Amino acid sequence: QVRLVESGGVLVQAGGSLRLSCAAYGIIFSINKWGWYRQAPGKQRDLVASSINGDDWPNYADSVNGRVTISKDDETSTVFLPINNLKPEYTAVYYCVTRSYSDSGAFASWGQGTQATITS
Repeated sequence: QVRLVESGGVLVQAGGSLRLSCAAYGIIFSINKWGWYRQAPGKQRDLVASSINGDDWPNYADSVNGRVTISKDDETSTVFLPINNLKPEYTAVYYCVTRSYSDSGAFASWGQGTQATITS
């Protein structure tokens, strides 16, 4: 199985920056896709960014395009998501998710989430 641990959620003013991290443990070699979602209070969980191993074209939500750059450190099996020029509407719990493959097929793994609060 895969276990994900997010960190980096902070309380920060609008216009500032934060850097989210997601460390993966377990059967890491099975992961072929990484992603970040966020869920604001009272709203559904939405995709922020995703990246496929070996793919140089990550996918970003329109709402954050130009403000984020997903990256991965293969040595530590950690994915990073720095977000610049923060807006109050970015306040949410941010979740890391991976897609892995096993003999049983594809499966998703989710982290516990990290809270980011942006004040105006």
